[in-house]
Amino acid sequence: MRKLTRTLLMLGCFSLCIGVCANAYAQDNQPNKDAKYLAGAIPEVDGKVVFTKEYSIPGMTQEEIYTRVQGWMEARLKKNENNSRVVYTNPEKGQIVGMGDEWIVFSSTALSLDRTRILYQLTATCQSEQCQLEVSKVRFIYREGEERYTAEEWITDKYALNKSKTKLVRGLAKWRRKTVDFVDNLGVELAEALSASPTDNAGQEPRLASQEEPSAASNGPVVIVPKQQVITTAPQQQAPVAQATAGTGSYREIAPADLPADAIQTSAGKLVIVIGTDPFNMTMMTANAGGSIGKMEGKPVVFSILSPDQPCEQLEGAETYTVRFYPNGQNEPSIVLECKKMPSPASVEGMPKTFIGEIIKATVK
Repeated sequence: MRKLTRTLLMLGCFSLCIGVCANAYAQDNQPNKDAKYLAGAIPEVDGKVVFTKEYSIPGMTQEEIYTRVQGWMEARLKKNENNSRVVYTNPEKGQIVGMGDEWIVFSSTALSLDRTRILYQLTATCQSEQCQLEVSKVRFIYREGEERYTAEEWITDKYALNKSKTKLVRGLAKWRRKTVDFVDNLGVELAEALSASPTDNAGQEPRLASQEEPSAASNGPVVIVPKQQVITTAPQQQAPVAQATAGTGSYREIAPADLPADAIQTSAGKLVIVIGTDPFNMTMMTANAGGSIGKMEGKPVVFSILSPDQPCEQLEGAETYTVRFYPNGQNEPSIVLECKKMPSPASVEGMPKTFIGEIIKATVK
């Protein structure tokens, strides 16, 4: 009997060890859910925490960008229902500064509420086709003012990560996660304000950034094209590129740098992307979200924007492609651009995907 009992105990211990080891192995091989919040998620400039997000808005004037950013910032800070407000504006320089004071909730149950006040400064700098948003001077007031911390002493890599920078420090993890998410949500809200059309619902709740999206600190510039009504029907029996450019001789080639900025107006036509040169084996798609002509790194480029629901695998895999613009009611393009694909900017989930093509050859009608 004793021998049987000892055997059963040994088997139980062995099974327990297997279970523990299997659980540890599974945890070690799971994707790190905190990857977004590790090294670099809290950027520092000269020892100060400064989050920066850049936006490129092709075709939009400084005045329009400034108006949209100011409207968004005033409405966003007004939601706090306290002293949060815009404190400085300079339309000529395109500068807007606001001070925010609101709550970040760590956890909330029927019996307890764990939260902190976060104080911060918003600084927006607006230029033609560009905008930069900074979030700085971040401070926390915790436990009804009993504890006060600055971002520099509380959530930076030095304090909130372990020595190998592979894990968050337990006591500070919630502060770092919630702060990164808070700043990312500000960036998403501004992106939606810059891309909004006049017909968008003003009372609609903004989309929140997800844990799968890169943080504002590690994500690159966001390219935005304002939402417009664009005809998305496929063009009727369009001629191959070679015929469109040669054809009747009504087309002429011009230097890409000489293309006027308004050569493409997607509110008055449709932008069609053509991948491949064989007339019997080419892929054609309409850029449902529009596009425009601009410059990137000093080179003439064309921005082609696909809606979030459009497949883009073939365009992502192409090195070269052609962009044609068809004015409303026309079966022939008014402009044909042969492009070499440049690196695409990071896209925000649920928003249009922008492709940038360096214009190698331009043909206009």
